[in-house]
Amino acid sequence: MLYWLLKYIVLGPWFFLAGRPTFEGASNFPNEGAALLAINHLSASDWLFLPLRSPRRLTFLAKSEYFTGSGLTGKFQRFFFAQTGQVPIDRTDADAATAAMETGARVLAEGQILGMFPEGTRSPDGKLYRGKTGIARVALKSGIPIVPVGLIGTDKFLGADSHVPRPAKIRIRIGEPLDVSPWLDRIGEREAEREVTDEVMRRIQELTGQEYVPDVYGADVKEKLDALRENRSDNAKDEK
Repeated sequence: MLYWLLKYIVLGPWFFLAGRPTFEGASNFPNEGAALLAINHLSASDWLFLPLRSPRRLTFLAKSEYFTGSGLTGKFQRFFFAQTGQVPIDRTDADAATAAMETGARVLAEGQILGMFPEGTRSPDGKLYRGKTGIARVALKSGIPIVPVGLIGTDKFLGADSHVPRPAKIRIRIGEPLDVSPWLDRIGEREAEREVTDEVMRRIQELTGQEYVPDVYGADVKEKLDALRENRSDNAKDEK
């Protein structure tokens, strides 16, 4: 009930006006039954716009930080995710991540739509980075096709260093589903999981036109950038 109230009355109309999201490839979007969406990750606002244009309720696997954030944005995200049944993932705990994958499989078994961000973190610079294989494990376990989704413009709506949204034109592009049946006889093989994941990322890149970095994880780039900023900050302090 709260999900639809937020979408159609409380928050949805404002975000729709601010982002003016277009919805391309609607024929590829599943009208019924279970579906697994693989979405690129540009902004903390990525989880807002697809539900606005989807006629069906979406459940996301979201990093646990979205449930513990501070400030106005953090409070809003925590409220929305907690009240609409979204699933937190502890990315630092392997057991917790496995449990989250199992929860995702359960969501699909119930005939719902599950959204995942294969990159595992927001892109620090707008590029599309190497996907993590969790989405392949969920797809192979359930046997459900993966629908690639490309978001364009969400980083303009809410940038990495911004806590205040600003009007921007958002495009949502839905690609043709990836049938995972050719890999079903290789369930549990890491190579198969990597092949599925890489194909999903390739299809997302075709939708978004982002520069694709297939051999580097976005989290590693973020870590290096954070270390560089910290080093510069320390040097600046030493010069004073």
